[in-house]
Amino acid sequence: MAPVATEKGLAPPDLKDTAKVFNPFYSPSIGDDGDKAYRFAEFKPHFPDVTWEPLTEIEVNERGLHADPQKKHLLSAAKKVRHLTPAIGTEIDGIDLSQLSDAQKDELALLVAERGVVFFRDQEFDIYGQLDLARYFGPLHKHATTPIPKKGLEEVHVVYNDSSRRPDPTAFSKLELWHSDVSYEVQPPGATSLKVLTGPEFGGDTLWSSGYALYSSLSPGFQVYLEGLGAVHSAVAQAEGARAAGLPVRRKEIETIHPLVRVHPATGWKSVYINPGFTRRIVGVPKAESDAILSFLFRQISENPDFQVRFKWEPNSIAIWDNRVVTHSATFDFWPAVRHALRATPHGEKPLSVSEYEKTTGKKAKDRQLEIWKQQGLDVDQILNGSTKPRGYND
Repeated sequence: MAPVATEKGLAPPDLKDTAKVFNPFYSPSIGDDGDKAYRFAEFKPHFPDVTWEPLTEIEVNERGLHADPQKKHLLSAAKKVRHLTPAIGTEIDGIDLSQLSDAQKDELALLVAERGVVFFRDQEFDIYGQLDLARYFGPLHKHATTPIPKKGLEEVHVVYNDSSRRPDPTAFSKLELWHSDVSYEVQPPGATSLKVLTGPEFGGDTLWSSGYALYSSLSPGFQVYLEGLGAVHSAVAQAEGARAAGLPVRRKEIETIHPLVRVHPATGWKSVYINPGFTRRIVGVPKAESDAILSFLFRQISENPDFQVRFKWEPNSIAIWDNRVVTHSATFDFWPAVRHALRATPHGEKPLSVSEYEKTTGKKAKDRQLEIWKQQGLDVDQILNGSTKPRGYND
């Protein structure tokens, strides 16, 4: 028999109070602590009540394809380059992003494509410089539901939290917060940038997880199976969340089918392309099978530390990540501190499956990890045939 709570203090909550909860991922914060003296008040959230036409397909010039593979122009200008994990994340010191040449921007696009996310600190350039850099990588996306700055700038996505609204842990799980930005668009984003204006002394970190590493971790048979599948990415929950919070939806929500494994045009590497935030189901398989596969992949994204990197923000820190090959999630551990950042989001190409990539380019799509091992002089055939000896684990 199940235990029964008898103490008065354990009475069940009033259902009227719990019926209306808002997932912070789908219902953007409308909180404002009212501090008019705040240095960046003009960039606080604003939700214009306007209507935009549906997006149409646009041409994107993949800048990473124009880069020197050795990235000599970019890396020679840096004071220090640190790869933070084997799978994902690089931090570069001594580069002023506002002063990059076109050759350096191309090499940065390739580096971001290869490493998933690249970090810079002490970047003084303003949002206009951030938009200029993002626009070099592709036409800028305008978000249909999330806030823009009070001063305008429809192409800017505002990330803002302060003491006026505490995250409600009954409304979401941490797994649900992992996402690739607006993956439901027909042409989801490529090299996306976020600059922090104000942040907590500690907390509010962001984690990224590599779709390349996830693909490489799977068995060969499972890799081939996933390469033939497509999945539905949906904007519906985000639009409904905005409406539930009394906010306008500026463009009608859509659902789009994307390949479950896509190929990055600059690297030619295969990446698992699903995320808990927006991916709803796999097309053409029984629901139980779809649920089981997505649950497994979602948990690998959120739980496997070998695929992840974690970044501690400081004012004027900038991260540039490739939404085509990584997912990310921020920690909600900093309330009541202010965390305020601005995002610029260029469109990428329409995602290509492995077969589509190979047919249109005449190139063979590759497994990133196998390519790295080849560069390191390892015998990949031996590894794939199981000839290498397994080892134990020590921590």
